[in-house]
Amino acid sequence: MGKDKRQAADGVVDGIDGTAAVNEPAGELGGKKYRRELKRLHAELVTLQQWVVSKGLKVCIVFEGRDGAGKGGTIKAITERVSPRVFRVVALPAPSDREKSQMYFQRYMPHLPAAGEVVIFDRSWYNRAGVERVMGFTDEAVVRKFLSMVPLVEKAMVESGTILLKYWLEVSPEEQTRRLTARIDDGRKTWKLSPMDLKSYDRWDDYTKARDEMFAATDTPWAPWFVARSEDKQRVRLNVISHLLQHVPHEKIKQPKIKLPKRKIGRYRAVDYPFKYVPENF
Repeated sequence: MGKDKRQAADGVVDGIDGTAAVNEPAGELGGKKYRRELKRLHAELVTLQQWVVSKGLKVCIVFEGRDGAGKGGTIKAITERVSPRVFRVVALPAPSDREKSQMYFQRYMPHLPAAGEVVIFDRSWYNRAGVERVMGFTDEAVVRKFLSMVPLVEKAMVESGTILLKYWLEVSPEEQTRRLTARIDDGRKTWKLSPMDLKSYDRWDDYTKARDEMFAATDTPWAPWFVARSEDKQRVRLNVISHLLQHVPHEKIKQPKIKLPKRKIGRYRAVDYPFKYVPENF
């Protein structure tokens, strides 16, 4: 299949800034329908989890995208009903002085999945092609060398048996502004608005250019990029989970029937201890 046809089939379009699109959302996605579909997908993720553990699969999922594109909410939707011992989320802080002296990929390697694990990177080694490049934390020669190395590193990962999925969440400038403004006004979200978000806000075009060059260098047959339009947070969560389930082959494992055993209560009388109860204000 040619690249253009493959992109169309996977929902990737040339104008991912909103100028063109495929598979336009049809109709409103109500809260009731969203919860019903999410529940169904969560059950399938549990099936996937059991298969990954049983077969010793290694799954690595990378999330990148615009600030405010909904990466955190999508990752939370994936992981909220599965075991954190199987689905591990990696969100590394800024590198220490020691890590800065290491080979660039070195700090990421210990976090790659072992058998029976799904590792989700909330931003990844692609920081070098994105924020580090745009904000001037590294020079162009280093970025070009990085982009030439990434396909080789990812090919080694895939050839070692790792299933690698890379998602880019794309949002329009108008929706990004709305979401970042909401972080200012909502006390539950202020922690999401970092100083870097504010510095990055007026560099939309720089990020677009960096994204395009990153795609050109690292969208490979063995580790392609998948773009998810995230104007609607609920819709993008369902779409990404559905896509993930389709791209990690799995089958349902027959589970033994579970029956609670009989138990006896009352053989021990609890002491009259002055427990310190949590106030029941609600």
